[in-house]
Parts: sequence; C-alpha cells; structure tokens
Amino acid sequence: MHNLSPESEVVLPPIPAKRYFTIGEVADLCGVKPHVLRYWEQEFTQLRPVKRRGNRRYYQHHEVLLVRRIRELLYRDGFTISGARNQLSEVGQLEQEAADNAAREKAVVDSVRAQLQDLLAYLRS
Repeated sequence: MHNLSPESEVVLPPIPAKRYFTIGEVADLCGVKPHVLRYWEQEFTQLRPVKRRGNRRYYQHHEVLLVRRIRELLYRDGFTISGARNQLSEVGQLEQEAADNAAREKAVVDSVRAQLQDLLAYLRS
C-alpha cells in the first residue's frame, strides 16, 4: 500500500495490561488526539467506550486495538471513513461466521461424543 503521511510511520507504544484506559491514555497509545477519538466514536459503531462519572470515557483493551486498526486503515492504508467502516464491518461479519461455524462444529462433536459414550456403556453392559 502507500503511506499517506509521516504519522503513519509512527511506532506505537505497547498497550499496558490494565482493564480501563482514559481517553488521554488511548490518545497517547494510538497516536491520535482525544477529539479524533470522540469523532471516531460517532463514525464507528464498534467503538463504544464505557462512560462513567461526568461522562468520562473509559476504553477497554479491545477498543484500544480497534482504535489502532481504525488509525491504520485511515492513515496507513488510505481508506476514507466510509471505506474503513465497511472494512471493519466485513471483518466483523467474517469473525461472526467463524464463531457460528465453530459453535456448530462443537455441537456436532458433543453429539458424536455423547453417542459414543452411550454405545460404550451399552457394550460394557
């Protein structure tokens, strides 16, 4: 792909192992300004930080990863907001399909296991 700006080259710091991050911490961890994060919340429905006292935002680890992915799509890969939204939506659909398939496969395995246990119990009697 093509790099659009020098800020797409920025090496981001590791994400600390903690449960919640303030908007300022996420801004630092993701190389964007807090007002950009607030704007992205309006544009990307997947980005929903918890709001507590005084409407303060608290982001969880998966949301920090999502912000980094949005940043990548916009700044590094050159997607528009709409294009990035579509890209995330497609990935979300694929992940959901994979989870659905895994659940179906587990149900089949559980059913076969139960049938084999019944057969084994019958053979032992």
